[in-house]
Amino acid sequence: MRTQTDIPPAETGGARRSWLREHSELGVSVLLLALGVLVLTDALTMDVDIAQRGPVGPKTVPVVVGAGLLVIAALLALDVLRGGRGQAEGGEDVDLSEPADWRTVLLLAGVFLGAAVLIEPLGFPVAGALLFWGAAFALGSRRIDRDPLIAAGLSLVTYTVFNNLLGVPLPGGPLMGVL
Repeated sequence: MRTQTDIPPAETGGARRSWLREHSELGVSVLLLALGVLVLTDALTMDVDIAQRGPVGPKTVPVVVGAGLLVIAALLALDVLRGGRGQAEGGEDVDLSEPADWRTVLLLAGVFLGAAVLIEPLGFPVAGALLFWGAAFALGSRRIDRDPLIAAGLSLVTYTVFNNLLGVPLPGGPLMGVL
């Protein structure tokens, strides 16, 4: 039997890489831990008006979410260290040997950036309709007779729900004065 001093340095580095590869899901635990610490730090340093009504204040949900992230990170790390492994994705119809479809990715990124630039001058209803229509086009829909109407309807419904029902102000743009 060889001791640690008998093993050449090249073998210990390979063993370390092998251990990290077998326990790669610990990276998700570290990410969840960092996110939990960030959320908790932000929630606990939040400047809140002292005149709070009721037992639940604005810090409650972020503290619960941050604590939940820490608990999940710890449980996942414990499971991985005990030998647990995630199940391989079986339900997706993805051929991993095929290259990425960069055309679609770039089209979606361009549509998203275009909507972000146009939301202030044109308003959410127009920019949202262009976003929804552009995303449908980038993902393969070529129904020019139907897609713009669905995109406009979806954008107007989204605008109405957020702006009027939920009280989240969205820029209306020049068309909101007409409608």
